[in-house]
Amino acid sequence: MIDGTKYIEIVKLFFSFLITEFGFILSKETENGNAFYDVEYRDTERAVSISYENIEDYLQVIVFELKNGKLPDYDDKTHTLHLNDLNKRILSGIERNEIERNNEDFNKFDVNGELERKLLKSAKELRLALKHWNKV
Repeated sequence: MIDGTKYIEIVKLFFSFLITEFGFILSKETENGNAFYDVEYRDTERAVSISYENIEDYLQVIVFELKNGKLPDYDDKTHTLHLNDLNKRILSGIERNEIERNNEDFNKFDVNGELERKLLKSAKELRLALKHWNKV
């Protein structure tokens, strides 16, 4: 099990591109005991939630398209986009060399354990998805 402080630290490191490349701001850090952690970033149109349920070992990355600056209902499938769904829509149309270049940009990170591997994989995928957002 990972503690909330460590989780938030790793997310901020791996997903720093949201701020530096896409102009998001860190809008919320949530730590509910040792059971649930969430880091949320926002820009004017979207919110990105990177959450982890520690007990269930369940990582979830979701992009919400904001409606009048507010989060849509969770079950609004047109405005609540799970990373897996984004990957299905976008990744098949991305050239292999772009994927390789993207992967190289993340080689600077040391990864320890399965959760960090999942977080790094999600960061790589999210970065590509956001670069090709207009194809969603």
